[in-house]
Amino acid sequence: MKLRLLTVAAVPFAVIAASPAAAAGFVNGSFETSTCGAPSGGFATVNAGNNCITGWTVDSGSVDYINGYWQAQSGFRSIDLAGNSPGTISQIFDTVAGQLYSVDYYLSGNPDGGSAAKFGVVSAVNGSLISSATFLGLQGASHANMNYLPWNFTFTATGPTTKLSFASNPSAGNFYGAVLDSVTVSSAVPEPATWALLLVGFIGIGSTMRTKRDHPTAFA
Repeated sequence: MKLRLLTVAAVPFAVIAASPAAAAGFVNGSFETSTCGAPSGGFATVNAGNNCITGWTVDSGSVDYINGYWQAQSGFRSIDLAGNSPGTISQIFDTVAGQLYSVDYYLSGNPDGGSAAKFGVVSAVNGSLISSATFLGLQGASHANMNYLPWNFTFTATGPTTKLSFASNPSAGNFYGAVLDSVTVSSAVPEPATWALLLVGFIGIGSTMRTKRDHPTAFA
């Protein structure tokens, strides 16, 4: 009986440990895969309507797909959100309505152009502004050390899919934009299905303990 009790009790613990998993369908948050043809040590300008960056679409303006031209926060690639003009990049991924999600990402600024302003990004979910970050540049940033800064926001999904967007400040007119890398999306709390599994597990524990009390072990 003791062995059975331990086996049932392990079920909710395993579910809790696995619950904050990455949102299903969200891919390529560090922009490491693409068919954009950016040369090693260089970059490729990607215009609106292009989806050569795996999982992502350039919605407006243009962005520069960086391939080792400067330090990435993770891997070798990153996105300058202002290519030939301020740009917007987005990804649509699976979500669960009512579920809270956390979005983490890193920002820097194009170090070219000297002290020219590096206009920040606006972050949107399904077209609604969620977060914004504006800065005039990062002190001491260089191609070898981009001084990335972490950013985060949360949102509650309203449907089975969500569109996450990042945009360079549309009022900015120069080519030295904000640099985006290492975007991750994760569940902030267990999903409804997880709660159901937890409930089943706890019911099993209660049932087993009650059975043990009702049937005491007899000793010779």
